[in-house]
Amino acid sequence: MIIITSKYLVPKDYAAIALFPFLLLRHKSYSKNKVLINHEKIHLRQQAELLIIPFYIWYLAEYFMLLIKLRDKKMAYRNISFENEAYIHESDFEYLSKRPLWNFRNYIFSQK
Repeated sequence: MIIITSKYLVPKDYAAIALFPFLLLRHKSYSKNKVLINHEKIHLRQQAELLIIPFYIWYLAEYFMLLIKLRDKKMAYRNISFENEAYIHESDFEYLSKRPLWNFRNYIFSQK
């Protein structure tokens, strides 16, 4: 994981974005936020499992399907399986060491 801090690379409404192998942080102070970093590390693992490009295709496809279904951008984003897994386990700092392969599948279409 390579951490880059830039308020220009991270969209205004986001604190961080994981783009394998990079973790882009909007502010340097976010590097001390263990929950945020763990959330993004979960995304990096998901990306690696799906060999990066398929992750982004799946992510966007799921987002647009949810957007059509829910008609709300924030709700669609929050209900993406990858986000569900990351949000649910972001405070569990041991999660990645015990996480089963492709575990995000357990969160597909599970609305929060």
